Amino acid sequence: MRKVIDGRRYDTETAIEVGESNHGRPGDWEFTSETLYRTRRGAWFLHGAGGPLSSYGERCGSNEWSGSERLVPLTEDEAFEWAQHALDGETVEAFFGAHVIDA
Repeated sequence: MRKVIDGRRYDTETAIEVGESNHGRPGDWEFTSETLYRTRRGAWFLHGAGGPLSSYGERCGSNEWSGSERLVPLTEDEAFEWAQHALDGETVEAFFGAHVIDA
């Protein structure tokens, strides 16, 4: 998926895929799939898709909803926060090592 947002191009085909998180099962109305990406220039974004009752649902009539997908630009801090909740520790450290400190 490719989209220009605020004059910046985000493209899932050319960006580095960092990791993915899925909730529910494909086809379920509440299913959500999100993938974190980093562009070659270091910008972060999320590609999300989901069913009609997910956060990606869109109104398509007066009382009708459908699933959809979209790209969401993130700051590095937002990407780090998302990654901590959705990805394994090795992946988080590989991409956000400077943010990770020993407990």
